[in-house]
Formats: sequence, structure tokens, C-alpha cells
Amino acid sequence: PDATGPMIVHRLDMATSGLLLVAKTKEVHQHLQAQFENRSIKKRYIALLDGCITEKVRATEVISTTGKVGRIELPLCLNPLDRPRQIVSREHGKEAITEYRIISESEKHIRITFYPLTGRTHQLRVHAAHPQGLHCPILGDELYGRKAERLYLHAEYLAFTHPITSEKIEIHAEVPFCPTSE
Repeated sequence: PDATGPMIVHRLDMATSGLLLVAKTKEVHQHLQAQFENRSIKKRYIALLDGCITEKVRATEVISTTGKVGRIELPLCLNPLDRPRQIVSREHGKEAITEYRIISESEKHIRITFYPLTGRTHQLRVHAAHPQGLHCPILGDELYGRKAERLYLHAEYLAFTHPITSEKIEIHAEVPFCPTSE
């Protein structure tokens, strides 16, 4: 009842489902935002990609004990001629880094885990779809791919330090699309 909020700490793209962190007070909001800025908050997203990853991209993947993993570093900025789309620009873009792990593959889709290390607008969507990224858009992405019944991108996990108790907090949100939807 004494909240100076609620105040949203970060954002999700409009069609993305999943976890959104909200602070009750201005002080907690500032503390949590600082954790996002210094990249101490851990985020994990699950997505279904529409298609298969090209062999060129496969050459950069590493096989680990947990699956095929990789890293995408493509700087992003707003496309001034086609808002709200973002573009890759080495000259004007801001640093955008995404690590990923492939969970499973079929002939039509790839189930993937994204670990964004930065938080740029449409970062995961562009990194998935762009030819210098995975070259395989997220299923249902109307801006960078093709329309489906939904955007198959879900913010599944957040880990952060509680601003008051200093306790490590881990939150999970069940993925609303199952592997059988592939």
C-alpha cells in the first residue's frame, strides 16, 4: 500500500510471453535496474525457430555436453526508414550479444535457448533472423520472419539479487508452447 510504484524494471517485446520484473518502490526499482545495467541479472528465453540453421552458421557452433552452443555479436540500431525494425550496423549500432544452445531440431523447427548478455530492442529476433546471425527467424515473428498463431518466444527464467535481503532469487515461468507444437 505504501508503494511508489509499481514500476517496470525492464521490457519484453509486445508479443513475447514470460517473466517481467516489476518493483514496488523507487529504491528497489533503481537497484534492480542497476543489476540489468551491470549485467548481473541472468535471463533465459526459449524459442522455436522457423526452419533450419544453415551450414555456414553450423561451422561456428561448438558441440558441448549440453548441446550445440554458439554466440552472436551483431550491433543493432533502429532502422530510420522502417520503424520499428532494427538493423545490424557496425557503424551506428550498439553492442548486442546473445549466446544460445540448441535444445532439439526437426525438419521444420529448432527449439533453442537464448541467453541475452545485452538487452537491445528486438535483439533475439534480429539475431535469429539475420543472415550474419542464425539466419532462421523465430516462428511467428511478423517483423523479421512470417506470421503464425503467436510469436514463439518466451522469457522463461530470471536470476537476480534481492535488493533488500541480498538473497539470490531465481524465477521460472513454464513455456506455453510444448515441444509437440513443432
